[in-house]
Amino acid sequence: MASKTTYLIKEIYYTLQGEGTHTGRPAIFCRFSGCNLWSGREEDREKAICSFCDTDFRGTDGPGGGRFHADELTKRILDLWPTEQHVPPFVVCTGGEPLLQLDNELIQEFHQNGILIAIETNGTIVVPEGIDWICVSPKGGSELVQTTGHELKLVYPQPQALPELFDNLDFGHFFLQPMDGPEIEQNIRLTTAYCLAHPRWSLSLQTHKMIGIL
Repeated sequence: MASKTTYLIKEIYYTLQGEGTHTGRPAIFCRFSGCNLWSGREEDREKAICSFCDTDFRGTDGPGGGRFHADELTKRILDLWPTEQHVPPFVVCTGGEPLLQLDNELIQEFHQNGILIAIETNGTIVVPEGIDWICVSPKGGSELVQTTGHELKLVYPQPQALPELFDNLDFGHFFLQPMDGPEIEQNIRLTTAYCLAHPRWSLSLQTHKMIGIL
């Protein structure tokens, strides 16, 4: 029987990964609609658990966005991936919070079609089996339940999410990323200084913004 699950997707686009371990890697970004730490409405920002988010994840009206069944979403991703190089498609499931929707059915559908799956999650929901690359980005004031993965990427500074709280978690890579916004230049200096003083942490910059791509 065909799946009846509908996935709400804000946008899907082909780009270069701009942050963390895979910076510069061609990837298809699949942004799931919705988040459990902020409604996405500006009028709710002050009372949100995550008040600094710079991403529009509301609705399904972005480029390539819409409502999809698993096979339809898979086809959309495959259609965006260049095929002549024989490199497996690499999809980054992001949001918002993708684990509000990403489930075993969609994971299996992706894998059956040769798609490698990365996820960027706030870590408040346990990641299901089958994800090829797990990136957790903790947010101050939330409960971190996903404490293992390939990459921990912490936006800095966050008074309620100090780097030393995460030093002993089981991740292969630890990144600090300067918080964007009016204080970005100061935050870059602070983040750089912290990384130099604490070599477990590496600097992650949003290179996609620097070169003017999504």
